[in-house]
Amino acid sequence: MISTHKKRYELTQSQKLMVFILSMSLYGISNMFTELIPAIQLGPIELKVEYFAFIPLTLCILFHPLYAAIGASFGEIIFGELLLGQFGGLGELEKFIQFTLAMYIAGLLVRDPRNRKQLAIAAFVAVGIDQMLGAIVDMGKVWFGIEDLEALPGIPESILLIEGIGFLNAMLITGILFSLLPTLYLVPRLYGKIEPLLGMKPRDGRIPVTMGEVLKPRLLILAVVLVFIAAASEFLAESDINFAVWEPEFVEQYGNGITWLSIGAATVVLVLTIMAALRAKRRQSAAPKDVTP
Repeated sequence: MISTHKKRYELTQSQKLMVFILSMSLYGISNMFTELIPAIQLGPIELKVEYFAFIPLTLCILFHPLYAAIGASFGEIIFGELLLGQFGGLGELEKFIQFTLAMYIAGLLVRDPRNRKQLAIAAFVAVGIDQMLGAIVDMGKVWFGIEDLEALPGIPESILLIEGIGFLNAMLITGILFSLLPTLYLVPRLYGKIEPLLGMKPRDGRIPVTMGEVLKPRLLILAVVLVFIAAASEFLAESDINFAVWEPEFVEQYGNGITWLSIGAATVVLVLTIMAALRAKRRQSAAPKDVTP
């Protein structure tokens, strides 16, 4: 009797590492360019690009949500914080956890990378979870008296209103322009084409962890614990209980030169990763096939 059960999607250790580094370098490069994009001030409201969410989201959908999400978060820390001399120490743990969770969950939502409905939901979920968790932490800091309310001119001094405007701003600009539209365009065109170039099979929805497994009580409790750790780390950092801060004074004298240095470093890592992947694919193609009689 022939089993119709579809084999789960598995990556080798080297492929997992490649997805991690690919996501780290690509998202690191994108973070540098967002630093160079100026914000637009419309009265009391500041419109700005938070991040290019479609880059890690596309990698989470095409390859593996976990390794792509963690890689992107490390990319922000290494290329967007440490190399720029802007590492905030313990407080950076909050962004790392909430961004990883957002991208991981969004990647799990897509079972068919050609399904535009699933892609649209994932695009909004990725930005929505990240921004919602950040807003909750910010409100908590004000409510517990850890941080003073930064009122916006012309807007009532309400933390809910201020965070609501910030959330709406992020969803409209980042959620639509830099998450939804690029994801809908890129993923269907790259799916099934980029994976073989890197020596991998298309993901095809067969990842080891399904969304149903994520919603089980054990993993839900783990997610809540991680969010609590993220909030606690930010609270401690704002309460002057912080460590591992990296903000060297010499960085200021180089200005945008440091940004381009970080872009160059991330680009070198990206190129080396792609070259290693292509070399591994050639070796795999050249290896003799094991034919059993």
